[in-house]
Amino acid sequence: MRIRIRIDIEPRTLHFRFPAGTSRGIYTERRNWLLRMTSPDDRAFCGVGECAPLPDLSCDYGAHYAEQLRAACDEVERIGRIDTEALRPFPSILFGLETAWLSAQAAANGRRVLFDTPFTRGERGIVTNGLVWMGDHATMARRLAEKLSQGFRCIKVKIGAIGFDDELDLLTRARALYNTECVELRVDANGAFTPSEAHDKLRRLATYGLHSIEQPLRAGQWEEMAALCRACIVPIALDEELIGVTRPEDKRALLDTVRPQYLVLKPSLHGGFAGCEEWISLATERGIGWWVTSALESNVGLSAISQWLSVRIGDSAMPQGLGTGELYTDNISVPALRMEGEKLWYRP
Repeated sequence: MRIRIRIDIEPRTLHFRFPAGTSRGIYTERRNWLLRMTSPDDRAFCGVGECAPLPDLSCDYGAHYAEQLRAACDEVERIGRIDTEALRPFPSILFGLETAWLSAQAAANGRRVLFDTPFTRGERGIVTNGLVWMGDHATMARRLAEKLSQGFRCIKVKIGAIGFDDELDLLTRARALYNTECVELRVDANGAFTPSEAHDKLRRLATYGLHSIEQPLRAGQWEEMAALCRACIVPIALDEELIGVTRPEDKRALLDTVRPQYLVLKPSLHGGFAGCEEWISLATERGIGWWVTSALESNVGLSAISQWLSVRIGDSAMPQGLGTGELYTDNISVPALRMEGEKLWYRP
């Protein structure tokens, strides 16, 4: 018999501890929607998910998002399952429903975690990169020093908002203290470079022995990005380029045209868990590396992403881009999540 499902939606607004600067502007707060999935047929069936689209970035965010979310939940209630194919254009909605469904199924089976892994048993942490947010030069320098002092062996610096020479100065400071064997440096340009300047800027960045640069050009310039990937001055990771590319044939076309060195996957932006699994499979077939990062979700989303990721990475030491859960003054409490040095731990 098909299980009956009810989904309640709770809009939330979270407030950042500091102005979170990106190349698209500054976030001081962010809106999300919590889903509570229950069933009158099984009192133990109770799960929570988070839908966390980002304004000006998510392909499914708009003025009618709340109505689209309600319609998607109504359809799950009607058919008793998640129609993943129908939700391909709505990655943040799919992610929230997937998480609610997985947690409800786990609860119905007497489990407190989505997956049984060394991570969810508290036996192994997930290595993460320390993120240096955009800000003025002095603020970024202070944040860089803090991340290094906390023991992060992989540092990611967001660039593209202050002067390029000032950003190079930050990398110079880091390399003066730690060589490439001690600290891995990544940068994220969020599409800040133009095709005409990209080669020169990448050559200057290459002197710092960078692991990679995320999205040097804005999305949609496949041929120009492909040329940068072929040159491999600095290994390139695609991020925003993947947003809105939802059909398998389009994913193949993108990867076969651009041939990046890496993908940066965010379930809320890139198709939920199902979409990211598809990206991982296609990337692996082509010898393309990947890592996963959160997209400013609350601890509800972060917990789900980290648990799912622990299944995918096994004992891989590749630093992931998971947040720390400390971005917000009013974050949703998930006591089991804890940062210890450079690792994210689940302490049941």
